[in-house]
Amino acid sequence: MEILKAPATFKLPAEMFTGDAWADVIYRGEEPSRARANMVRFSPGARTAWHSHGLGQTLHVVSGVALIGTRDGVIIEAHPGDTIGCPPGEEHWHGASPDHFMEHLALWEGDDVTWLEHVTAAEYGGARTSTRVHDWNHIS
Repeated sequence: MEILKAPATFKLPAEMFTGDAWADVIYRGEEPSRARANMVRFSPGARTAWHSHGLGQTLHVVSGVALIGTRDGVIIEAHPGDTIGCPPGEEHWHGASPDHFMEHLALWEGDDVTWLEHVTAAEYGGARTSTRVHDWNHIS
């Protein structure tokens, strides 16, 4: 067993994020492990650009209000304790609501991430469906 030393918090790049967001690496597995875990903090309105992960991504909301959007226009409003899974290859974005800071744990495998264009204000401002109202096990 060993205590893992955490690297310093770092600001995420404007090429991949709108607004201010910071990350702390919790775990970055060494080969053969491909496990990745970051705690990511978003200022109000901050969000990722469109992107996809070759092996998918799981987001666990720790605090604030998260928005997670997909190309079909679905925007999920997620709250502390909610966990959202993005399947392999699905183009998506995630970030904070306009009026709350947000923290989530981001879990994924490997470095197969494809970064795309920034999310437009219209895409970000679309209608939301809250995890507080629906049973998300039935979304296709």
